[in-house]
Amino acid sequence: MKEMVLIFGGVLGTFAVILGAFGAHALRRSFNDDQLRSYEVGVRYQMYHSIMLIISGIVFPFAETGQVLTAWCFIIGIILFSFSIYGLTYSDSRGKKIKILGPVTPIGGLFLIIGWILFTFNIAEIALYLQP
Repeated sequence: MKEMVLIFGGVLGTFAVILGAFGAHALRRSFNDDQLRSYEVGVRYQMYHSIMLIISGIVFPFAETGQVLTAWCFIIGIILFSFSIYGLTYSDSRGKKIKILGPVTPIGGLFLIIGWILFTFNIAEIALYLQP
């Protein structure tokens, strides 16, 4: 599990850089300011949570269910939150907004929030265990 989490963190982080550069250069011509800002939020949250996956992969042994759930919440949250924003902004810029993606974004956000809560509990448990 540890290796998989680190790989997901690295791959999703790489895609955040690629998608950010794509947005800054190629999409700037076809997106309006609101669409570009929304797209950038997706990229930023993808990068933040990719870094959290890498941190989780380093600090957690993934010996407990809560640690595994933390990683899955971040992975699912990134995919639902960021990729729904990419789909919404791109389809909107083409005049055919995929409205079904609208409710997907907050569900992804909820997974990210749950991931942070689980991370906090799990890291606190490790910190308490390591105290002399």
